[in-house]
Amino acid sequence: MTEKIKHYKNKPHFKIIIRIALCVIVIIVGYSGMNALANLKQPPEEKMVTERPVQIEVKKIEPENVPVLITGYGEVKTLNNVSLSSEVGGRIIYTHPNLETGVTIEKSEVLFKIDTLDYLNVYEDAKANTTRLENVINRVTKQHVADKNRLKKIERNLELSKTEYERLQLLYTKNSIGTKSGVDRAEQSYNSIADQVEQMNLAVSLFPIQLNEAKSILVSAQAKLDMAASNLNRCEIRAPFSGRVKKVSVEAGQYIPAGFNAVTLADDSVLEIQIPIDSIDANKWLQFETTTTNIKTKNAWFEKLKPEDCHIFWTEADNGTPWTGKLDRVVNFNRQTRTVIVAVRVSSDQAGANSSHSLPLVDGMFCKVEIPGQIMENVYRLPRWAVSFKETVYLAEDNRLKTMAVKVKRFQDEYAFVSEGLSSGDTIIITRLVDPLENTLLQITN
Repeated sequence: MTEKIKHYKNKPHFKIIIRIALCVIVIIVGYSGMNALANLKQPPEEKMVTERPVQIEVKKIEPENVPVLITGYGEVKTLNNVSLSSEVGGRIIYTHPNLETGVTIEKSEVLFKIDTLDYLNVYEDAKANTTRLENVINRVTKQHVADKNRLKKIERNLELSKTEYERLQLLYTKNSIGTKSGVDRAEQSYNSIADQVEQMNLAVSLFPIQLNEAKSILVSAQAKLDMAASNLNRCEIRAPFSGRVKKVSVEAGQYIPAGFNAVTLADDSVLEIQIPIDSIDANKWLQFETTTTNIKTKNAWFEKLKPEDCHIFWTEADNGTPWTGKLDRVVNFNRQTRTVIVAVRVSSDQAGANSSHSLPLVDGMFCKVEIPGQIMENVYRLPRWAVSFKETVYLAEDNRLKTMAVKVKRFQDEYAFVSEGLSSGDTIIITRLVDPLENTLLQITN
């Protein structure tokens, strides 16, 4: 028997049967263990799934009329800047004791003086020449009066000489009374007086020509005298108005030529800010005065702006209290930036320091300017963030979110003003939402 078992063990199919039996036993044991472990696990409790609402803040809207504020930036500048140049050359012999940059000098105060010696000599020479020509005219005029009186006397002598000559000639030719030499002397005297009459007539007739010539020379001399007087007065440069010294280029003892830019004065009584405005804003919202002028006589330029009060804020001020200026005019249209340049003027009274401003509004400050425009009618005011870049807003209807397309008429400050797409009484979601789902359940917190 033992030999038979050994015989079977040596056969290959016996080993295969043993292996299969072992695998079946392992599978049965594993399945039984898995079922035992599964029976030990408790099933979870079932819960109802509920929709979770999104917490939001809302705003009920009503239409309103809102004035447009056109905002721009510009630099404050003095309206009048005058560069005073010397009209004559010379050496500086005097300067104002306070001729320094930033100092205010009153009107008619002497800024500087140029040496007057050369110009005074020219003036005296021109004055003497003018006096001499005036004396010449007086002398010629008196000579003319004397020549006219003398002419009358000579003409009378000519009549007497002629009568005497004719009488002697008649006595000699008819009565043989007298001598030939006597008649010749009478004729000679007559011819001499006749020549004097002709010369005197010529002198009297030339008087108007001589007088006009002398007057012409006098006019020329008077012009030279006036020029010399002007040059003499130009040696003293005075302030044409009360202004701030902006630039100084002269010192005492310095020689300056004619036309030298010596001092620049700034008139701070009127300030001006030029602000570029987008051409679309200018076209829609700027307020122009309407005129009844015939269109054929109008210039191809902007109408006059309405002088509205504008608020001016210095960008460096902490309190943000504005100054007030007046909208003045359209300065220019910039074709490169497509902007309309408008000017706002500020008087010295409005620009001064007060309880609201520790510093005055001065030349050089960079400012923000708010210009009143036309009225937006029947628009809805919303926070800027409540309108998406696609021009849509979110409404709360029956505690559900609804997306509505709108038309924004204008963004101003932190608000968007909607003209189309909304109705009075709509509830607008003003909470910032990022890609919310349509018809989302809402919970209003305010």
